[in-house]
Amino acid sequence: MRMEARMEGVPEEMLDGAPFGFVSFADDGTITVVNSTALSMLGYERGELVGRPFETLLGMGARIFYQTHFFPLVTLHGRADEIYLILRSRRGEPIGVLANALRRPRGGGFANDCAFLRVSEREKFENELLLARRAAEEAGAALQLRSDELQEANEMLESQALELELQHQTLEEQAIEMQVQSEELREANLVLLERTTELERQRARADEANQAKSTFLAVMSHELRTPLNAIGGYVQLMEMGIHGPITPEQTEALSRIDRAQRHLLRLINDVLNLARIEAGRVEYVIEDASIAEMVAAVTPMVEPQLAAKGIAFEVRISDAEVARADRDKAQQIILNLLGNAAKFTPDGGRVVVDTGFRAEVADRVFLRVTDTGPGIPREMLSSVFEPFVQVDASHTRRSQGTGLGLTISRDLARGMGGDLRARSVVGEGSTFTLSLQRSGGGGGAGG
Repeated sequence: MRMEARMEGVPEEMLDGAPFGFVSFADDGTITVVNSTALSMLGYERGELVGRPFETLLGMGARIFYQTHFFPLVTLHGRADEIYLILRSRRGEPIGVLANALRRPRGGGFANDCAFLRVSEREKFENELLLARRAAEEAGAALQLRSDELQEANEMLESQALELELQHQTLEEQAIEMQVQSEELREANLVLLERTTELERQRARADEANQAKSTFLAVMSHELRTPLNAIGGYVQLMEMGIHGPITPEQTEALSRIDRAQRHLLRLINDVLNLARIEAGRVEYVIEDASIAEMVAAVTPMVEPQLAAKGIAFEVRISDAEVARADRDKAQQIILNLLGNAAKFTPDGGRVVVDTGFRAEVADRVFLRVTDTGPGIPREMLSSVFEPFVQVDASHTRRSQGTGLGLTISRDLARGMGGDLRARSVVGEGSTFTLSLQRSGGGGGAGG
């Protein structure tokens, strides 16, 4: 056995004292030489290894590696350098070594000399390297995750930057549009100011013209009333026979002259009243006025006309209805409404005067004059209160007038804080409603 442990040309002491393990085995795997360092490393006695298969020193995994890689490499190339092997000690402990093998002819065959250098420090370093690699991989994964997050954040920021850029462009376009609109508004404002100035000039000229017209109408009315009154006076003197007896034919002629004089005088008075209202020279004395008393005061003036046409006349007014109004102006309005009703209602028709109540305007009193006349077309209702407007403007109309009565009546009503409105159905008749402040329901207009 001692002879088999020797190597040719190598002193036994030198081989046993080598700082690495040494094992030589034949091509059939039989161990032929093993030094003391290898025996000490593996825990065997020399007699337990020499003559035994080399695979005795290997575990299952190392045996497969030996059979498929290590031994074929040695036999093919004649050597193998720094091959990592895991040997198994006698107690079954794994021992990592770096193996350098050299194949050489010896004793008529081939010997495979292997030197084993224990690599316990390498295992530690490899474990540390493995841990470091895993840590690096984890750090790389974390870095990749962070990179992905940063990439996503960057894409989001780029998207937001693009959106902000679009918003900025939109704002710039809107600012330009607003600037254009501002310029247009400024130009429109200048035009409006010019038109306003022109309208003010036109209104001033219109006021001056209206004032001149009112002055002219007042003067002319006064100048016309004087001779008309003289005509009326002389007619009465002649009718009384002051200037001598008159024949029946002359009496009839004087009667016609008197009616014509009264008609002209009434027209002139209407024009004069309108001129006074437009000039703001009408004064109102507001007081409590009984609606029934005011209607009763003017009724005798129209009863002959109503009776002459056979018109039924009915008054349904409570004595408790009291308005805040200028009594004379209110009676003038009522007389005008009754006169129109008598004028336009056909023979045998009907005229009703009554009052109404509306809960939503309980502080107002409403006096209504309803007739069964021909009615007013809908398109004319809004203009019948305008000056000189006649529903029947033909030359053959049966009723005479200047078209100022309703205009004056509405202006007088509004001057007292009230109003005058109309509703009508063609072929059925019309209703004119005078609204005034109810006594005790608040103050009325004055001045």
